[in-house]
Amino acid sequence: MTTLTPNATFNQLASQEQIARTVEALSANGMTTLVAENGDQARLQVLDLLPDRTQVFTAKSKTLEQIGLSAEIEASPHLQSVRARLLTLDRQTQDREMRQVGSSPDVVIGSVHAITAQGQVLVASASGSQMASYVYGAGKVIWVVGTQKLVKDLEEGMSRINEYAFPLEDARIREVYGRGSVLAKILLVQRELIPGRTTIVLVKENLGY
Repeated sequence: MTTLTPNATFNQLASQEQIARTVEALSANGMTTLVAENGDQARLQVLDLLPDRTQVFTAKSKTLEQIGLSAEIEASPHLQSVRARLLTLDRQTQDREMRQVGSSPDVVIGSVHAITAQGQVLVASASGSQMASYVYGAGKVIWVVGTQKLVKDLEEGMSRINEYAFPLEDARIREVYGRGSVLAKILLVQRELIPGRTTIVLVKENLGY
């Protein structure tokens, strides 16, 4: 079994100048961008964006777990949790319904693996289960992102995925399932054409990977 060693240079929080430059670029690319000082503030900012009875799909994310957002949404009596609904369905007999439900929520909330100084967003996945909602299916997209994920350009973003995020996810999958992960699908978002659809909360805290 080959163990990959994460490149720790991709785990350094961005400077204030880098954050400001990235916010400007994301905004120019049609993505509303907020900045939070820490995970608690980010969690409250996201909850403020969710009207009562909103149907919310929380994509699997270490970031959302760390700030307690996934758990709060799942337990909220004011929101409709897509993940809670998925748990009531049978993968063997209701797979089509599960794919439909997960692909077109009112709001999808997750994280990403890199954001470039040009305002481009990179998301890596093995299954791609979150990507349909990110790309088009969800009415609104919210990404919560620790500023250690800010990179210079696309080349550095791909290096961050391959050399840092993937080794950590591979180790997690090996521990949980006894097998390695695979870097199967990578989503590149360069611009959001629908005003107000995508919001990014940049957090000045090391969250996720």
